[in-house]
Amino acid sequence: MTSDFRATLSRFVQRGLGGNGTVDDVKRLSGGANMESWSFDYAGSGYILRFSPSAEMMAGRAYGHDVEAAVVRAAFASGIKAPEIVAEIIPTDGLGTGYLMRRVDAEVNPAKILAEPPATLLVDLARELALIHNVQRDELPTLPVTSAQTLLSELKARFLSFGGDRPVMALALRWLDDNCPTAVDPVLLHGDFRIGNIMADRGGLAVVLDWELAHLGDRHQDLAFGCINSWRFGHIDHPAFGLGPLEIFWAEYEGASGVAVEADRFRWWLIYATLWWGICCLQMADIWRTGLDKGLERAVIGRRASETEVDLLMLLEEYAPTEARGPIGSTNFAESSRHGEPSTVEMLEALSGWIESDVKPNATGRDRFMASVALNALGMLRREAEAPITVRDKSLSDELLAGEKTLSTPGLLAELKQQSLHKLMVDQPKYSALAKALERWT
Repeated sequence: MTSDFRATLSRFVQRGLGGNGTVDDVKRLSGGANMESWSFDYAGSGYILRFSPSAEMMAGRAYGHDVEAAVVRAAFASGIKAPEIVAEIIPTDGLGTGYLMRRVDAEVNPAKILAEPPATLLVDLARELALIHNVQRDELPTLPVTSAQTLLSELKARFLSFGGDRPVMALALRWLDDNCPTAVDPVLLHGDFRIGNIMADRGGLAVVLDWELAHLGDRHQDLAFGCINSWRFGHIDHPAFGLGPLEIFWAEYEGASGVAVEADRFRWWLIYATLWWGICCLQMADIWRTGLDKGLERAVIGRRASETEVDLLMLLEEYAPTEARGPIGSTNFAESSRHGEPSTVEMLEALSGWIESDVKPNATGRDRFMASVALNALGMLRREAEAPITVRDKSLSDELLAGEKTLSTPGLLAELKQQSLHKLMVDQPKYSALAKALERWT
């Protein structure tokens, strides 16, 4: 943090909250690839500043921070556990765009929450979603109104803009198109409701964060989003947010909302959300590649697309003919030779070892987090050097999008499984679906 930033922050806080005090204990929070979040104390209270320092980082969003803040204020006024906004950035503040919230002191780390979750958390999440979906439209600013068909069309366009060359994603897009559900009366959706965007304490749910994707649409989109495997953070056998069974989650939601969950519609949105996150990973890579944000975290998240491809195959294979679901061959890496001058693999191991032993132990805050990100990136490079592979295939992707090849095509599913497993072994060997898929498929 520079002295200029601290001074600018102080002027904004003094304008927004009054007084002429100083900001203390200023620190950037780890995570948050799209926005910056800073925590600090002022006049005896804790605050969080959420902002984007440049207009470029807001490009492509459906609306700005002014609309986002209005949604959060409406949710808070409706009794939802949304943050309390106390000030908004204006152009003369010199901070870009964003808003200031009262800090909630609770746990946000998904690993810590899911390791010992509050007993009521799954029930709390179901009831909170019911409250969100019940907010009246006349209490909200103008928001995008979506449907399954419009969102799927946008997702396909994004996929094609990033090359359109990932066969598993093309297969999923075609399945979603063939099974697209009918439109429903739209309700307010959070749009990013999951573990990682909530805080919890011993009493259960403490606050719902990150409202930047709020829109109007099918409630099943919100219900399914937090249940994709990427947001279960290793708890693959607990399909409802990594916390428990879907049956309990659905029953609590139905009791609080008075609306029945449609299993087939939920399943469609689960597959959609899994694919959506995979394409978001490709977008992160594109943001890094174009120079808009050269942060290491962007590039590393880009490699998480392989997680979603294995998840998609596990979701889609039940729609394949029985004879197409047989076991696949070995997926073991070949051993690389270890003699002579250090190889690429060994040099990467040496660099990882230095960061692990000398850099990370002496780092704090975001620097320690980024040291872990760097170790993750180096691990990917080492494993890829040992076993190069690609899952990009534009020709096959085009055939799948056109329906010329399907889950019924002999040998296709086994080929996609083999390639996707190999890529995931390179990118994220600790991802929960890898062990599950190997157990099921090999």
